[in-house]
This record gives sequence, C-alpha cells and structure tokens, in this order.
Amino acid sequence: MSETFRRFLRTLPDFPADLPGFDPDKSPQDPVLLFKQWLDEALAAGEPQPHACSLATVGRGSGGGQQPSSRMLILKNIDDDGWHFATSRTSRKGRELGANPYAALNFYWPSLGRQVRVLGPVTELSAEASSTDWAERPRADGSENPDWQLYAIRPEEIEFWQASHDGSHIRHRLGADGARLD
Repeated sequence: MSETFRRFLRTLPDFPADLPGFDPDKSPQDPVLLFKQWLDEALAAGEPQPHACSLATVGRGSGGGQQPSSRMLILKNIDDDGWHFATSRTSRKGRELGANPYAALNFYWPSLGRQVRVLGPVTELSAEASSTDWAERPRADGSENPDWQLYAIRPEEIEFWQASHDGSHIRHRLGADGARLD
C-alpha cells in the first residue's frame, strides 16, 4: 500500500502552470507592505480566506521533551505591536504560549505558489483589545469570555517564498526592519 500511495502522491501537481513572478529587488522593502500586496493578490486570485494561517507553538510532550503543534487561525491585524491572532488562554495553544511565548505563522496561497512565514516572540495584548476582538467575532452572542486573549507576534524574521516550476524557488528572508537576512 505505501508504495502505491507514494506513486499516487507523485502524480499530483505541485503548483499551477501559471505562477506569478517575484523579484525581491523590485518589491517593497517594508515586509508589512509586501505582505499586504501579496494578500491583495491572493484575494484577487480567488483564494478563500487569504488571511488564514497556521500557528505553530511548542509545548511539553508526554515524555517531557518539546513537542511542536500547529493549527489554523485567522490573522486579526498588523500594527506596531505585531501580527495579531487570538485564542483562549486555556486552549492548548494558549497554554503553550503561556509557557513558551514564541511562535510562527505560515500563510499559504496555493493558486499563486506563495507562502509567508512570520517568526518571533509573542506578547499578550490588553484585556480591552481582547474583549473587543471577542465581541467582533461573527458568532459572538454578546457574552463575555474572560479567557479570550489577543496576542501579537513581534517578528524577528519574515520569509516570502515564491514557487517556480523549474525548482528555482525564491526565498526572500527579512528582519522586522526590512533588512535582508539571506
């Protein structure tokens, strides 16, 4: 079965035939502006939920060692505090962030062959900001949720990745200040 499955996976397409180009030297130096440009292009390309991303955190495994975990969530904002996301403090990711406030976000837009990775320390935003975020959720019923927490990743590294059919993928790594890390 495993050999058959492996061959099946090899028949699946990696990327669409018509990928956009990307020249890091001609892109905005500010990583937030470049991200917003790519987000707009993903939306224009018909990507559903282009603001969805995976959040990776690290917690303790059953054997006591570090155990990574990831899950999907929605980007809430980007401002001077960082890249915002929210969860319950009592959820697995909330507990992991409480013990190890460092995380990575990864955005993926398959139709464009693009992904953006954001890595850095995480801070809790104010109780007022968290309460406002809870109240603005589409399914919020007006009730309070004292465990809801709005967080921000303060990027140390932001990586823009553009796929290429010839395997010459472009990896553009920047610090939060826009300085190249390549």
